[in-house]
Amino acid sequence: MNYQIHEGNGYRYIDEGQGEILLLLHGLFGALSNWEGVIEGFKKEYRVVIPMMPIYEMPIKEAGCEGLTEFIEGFLDWKGFNDLTLLGNSLGGHIALIYTLRHPENVKRLVLTGSSGLFENGMGGSYPKRGNYDYIKERTEYTFYDPKVATDELINEVFETTSSIPKCMRIVAIAKSAQRNNMAKDIVNIQAPTLLIWGLNDTITPPEVGHEFNKLIPNSELYFIDKCSHAPMMEHPARFNDILSKWLVQNPIVEELVAQ
Repeated sequence: MNYQIHEGNGYRYIDEGQGEILLLLHGLFGALSNWEGVIEGFKKEYRVVIPMMPIYEMPIKEAGCEGLTEFIEGFLDWKGFNDLTLLGNSLGGHIALIYTLRHPENVKRLVLTGSSGLFENGMGGSYPKRGNYDYIKERTEYTFYDPKVATDELINEVFETTSSIPKCMRIVAIAKSAQRNNMAKDIVNIQAPTLLIWGLNDTITPPEVGHEFNKLIPNSELYFIDKCSHAPMMEHPARFNDILSKWLVQNPIVEELVAQ
């Protein structure tokens, strides 16, 4: 991935293109590269910004949904961003939901794909086992409908991450925080137009989770992608981008008129 990683005020992030802001949030084992297809598909017409969440570095006492949301709040305050289209995959979707409820004035459109927040079968039902490469390979492949999407590079990256005791401690703490933080009673209050893009074969946040989000979030639309699991933007980038592009056009950001 040949994008410049910007650094400032303790944050690392990608910032590509110009125009309306698409802010992308990655998942627990995610990385900036997870959104490469979205960057390439939208940077000519939008400003695509991806902060790298400090999942593996944050103080252990802050490792959870609350701490990650505060991190995103700090980043957006520092950048002075508002009128956002907020996109989140997996844990990133969970953080996007919390942020949207806290700052509805800043989020004009919300996009969730394989989001936690209602139910998540984390790591296929178990927490990561350190030092077992075959296990990590199996669990990484489990994230995708087509195991070949889990490249050796991706598997090695996850293996390296889970081989670190401090990183594993944070992963487990954040995963448990996400499981405890069920948002069913809260997301009924989301007013922003919401797009749900779900893998029809998602094993981590199964299709019924997408249906439940669709039922609970008032102004939401749900699309499924066949032969696709937990990361549609990686497995089927062209289809994902097509759904997202059409939806963005159909749901333009309307600037509010302020009385003078």
